[in-house]
Amino acid sequence: MTVLELPKLYTIFNGCALLHICLGLAMIKIGQKKAHIASMIIALLFSTAFLGCYLYYHFHAGHVRFAGTGLTRSIYFTILFTHIPLAVLSLPMIIMTVVPALRQRFDKHKRMAKWTVPVWLYVSVTGIIVYLMCYVWYGPPIRG
Repeated sequence: MTVLELPKLYTIFNGCALLHICLGLAMIKIGQKKAHIASMIIALLFSTAFLGCYLYYHFHAGHVRFAGTGLTRSIYFTILFTHIPLAVLSLPMIIMTVVPALRQRFDKHKRMAKWTVPVWLYVSVTGIIVYLMCYVWYGPPIRG
């Protein structure tokens, strides 16, 4: 696998994380705590794999520019400029949600999860959209 193939891989990891976030949320809503824990651990592992691949890719590939034009460009950057700050914010939010669960402070875990889950879901979905727009629908991106 080459560095230029990593965006597809890290987007698959992102999609798998998204699936397990949704599954974990469904499991806790029906009282399946062990299934919830398993799904959320898997989501964390996929998110970690995503982040590692994403950082490695951008370290080696450098900056990429969106190749779309016109209204598509405006839509892409609107999505991207909401995605980026929330992606940065999501990591400490996820940590602040997981730590209370590990300490069995489920009241605190639940309060934080009400904020973390929507952000994590939004970041995952928009990350997939950014990939599709940049690398599939209007790509390949311009390097440099």
